[in-house]
Amino acid sequence: MYYVSTRNARDRRTAAEAIAQGLAADGGLMTPEVFPKLSHNALDTMRDMSYQQRAVYVMGSYLDDFTSSELSSFAAKAYGGSKFDVKEVAPVRQVDGNTYCLELWHGPTCAFKDMALQMLPHLLSASLVKNQEEKTVCILVATSGDTGKAALEGFRDVEKTRILVFYPKDGVSAIQELQMATQEGENVGVCSVVGNFDDAQTGVKRLFSDESLREQLAGRGFFLSSANSINWGRVLPQIVYYISAYCDLMRAERIRKGDKVNVCVPTGNFGNILAACYAREMGVPIGRLICASNSNNVLTDFLRTGVYDRNRTFYNTMSPSMDILISSNLERLLFALTGHDDEQVREYMGQLNQTGRYEVSPAIQDRLTRLFSAGFCDDAQTQKVIGRMWQEHHYLIDPHTAVAFDVLEQYRKETGDDTPAIVASTASPFKFCDSVLGALGVTELAEGTAILDQLSELTGVPVPAPLAALKDKPVRFRETVTRDHMVDQVLEMLR
Repeated sequence: MYYVSTRNARDRRTAAEAIAQGLAADGGLMTPEVFPKLSHNALDTMRDMSYQQRAVYVMGSYLDDFTSSELSSFAAKAYGGSKFDVKEVAPVRQVDGNTYCLELWHGPTCAFKDMALQMLPHLLSASLVKNQEEKTVCILVATSGDTGKAALEGFRDVEKTRILVFYPKDGVSAIQELQMATQEGENVGVCSVVGNFDDAQTGVKRLFSDESLREQLAGRGFFLSSANSINWGRVLPQIVYYISAYCDLMRAERIRKGDKVNVCVPTGNFGNILAACYAREMGVPIGRLICASNSNNVLTDFLRTGVYDRNRTFYNTMSPSMDILISSNLERLLFALTGHDDEQVREYMGQLNQTGRYEVSPAIQDRLTRLFSAGFCDDAQTQKVIGRMWQEHHYLIDPHTAVAFDVLEQYRKETGDDTPAIVASTASPFKFCDSVLGALGVTELAEGTAILDQLSELTGVPVPAPLAALKDKPVRFRETVTRDHMVDQVLEMLR
């Protein structure tokens, strides 16, 4: 199977080349030329498999330059042992009669990004060998909160790699910032950026397109790649958990093979819900793809109107991982919906870069409407949902997951569609203790990491071990730069 750039379909790469490269040289995103279809018996076959086995089964159809033995080894390392605190890795919990929560935060950094970023380092390291690459790869990451820590942990001390994470100053939760600032490892770096996530993300994209920087780094024995969801090696492992969730519901006899389920995903950069869309494309009986946004509702407006317009007020919310106005992975969806029309995608992205907006054709808008529903939820309503979920179901959720539950409820009230629904739960509530405690009626908050114990004592829910361990870790990284000086951080790290 070959991968092509969304902005140049003639730029064809093997899977190993696409993963190692991260972002196409023209700024496009590497995407499969075709999507493999699940066989008639595939869901039955995977029904009684472990999560690790399902990962090999699904990913193997996309990675024909990797052997089954290699993928089995990677899956065992990524999802086995004590990496995740539950055997199921990504368990599905029933909340009520027809609502299920796909818990994606049982990994080492307590966020859904672990599902991909425990796998990506193995895929990338193997890709470098397959490509006979002698240079050391420097992973550049822009994070709105969770990707940074998950990437740092995944690539910590991985041979022939360096990793540098940029996050928006004052744009992540206190626990998220502490997770990154205390990161261990000899090959890691962390730096905050003045501004919001879009500033950090735009800055990283600019570094990738800086030919002078590439030449300087090549002379020092380095090349750049990405661990953001612009890298296909990030999106692919995410497809697995939607297929796995469907198989788990079959195994639990909550649904029969062929029954449709809706999927509701809190999303900012569009990668998580795109993975669900790709699972649907492969043949999983997913009905509506319900996109849940916070007050930064640029995706809600786009999916409803076909107009993408980032020229709007940016809000810092209690669901910071969704505080995004430039949703990079939307480019992959546009590529698919235009029938791989790279010229049209280049035009849309050019308009976005120059004017901050674009409008898709009526034909594409019709396809969007048939696939997606969308809604948004502000902070006040988010807190109400967290409180209600605890009171009615004794189920503790984080603000991002609360946004998804609220948008799902909006959708059901508007449409009357009572199809069984899977809600993607993207982070442990302990990563957002202040917001969760406030939702539960607490007005006086403990300081520092003591807030973890405060939430645990109130609810009886234990603090996840990786977060409890933060109490004794020294802060290693305190640097802050403007977007224009991000290049200096790269050059300093790779001296």
